[in-house]
Amino acid sequence: MERRDKVNYYLDLAEMVSQRSTCLRKHYGAVIVNNDEVISTGYVGAPRGRKNCSDIGRCIREELHVPRGERYELCRSVHAEANALISASRERMIGASMREPAGMWKNRAAVRCASAW
Repeated sequence: MERRDKVNYYLDLAEMVSQRSTCLRKHYGAVIVNNDEVISTGYVGAPRGRKNCSDIGRCIREELHVPRGERYELCRSVHAEANALISASRERMIGASMREPAGMWKNRAAVRCASAW
């Protein structure tokens, strides 16, 4: 078996992490890497302590027919990139880079998440 290159290895990890997403609309994962070491991962879902849409079985934005990219204040979920940043320690983040599956790159990271990065 041929050894997987590093970039695709990290992208594969991000895709696996996306399977933990609790959003009913989108499933994305993110991996933060520094010096070839995984620092943090994140997926689309509600912050700790808050019920997920998958747990309550409904998406308010979907029920209200809110278009993509609008009215984020109604959303229970946090983006994968934001969850990865929230979970990472500051000391380990210095010099790190984020990896996301190709689908995320094709759709471009959310403006709010890109500006945080």
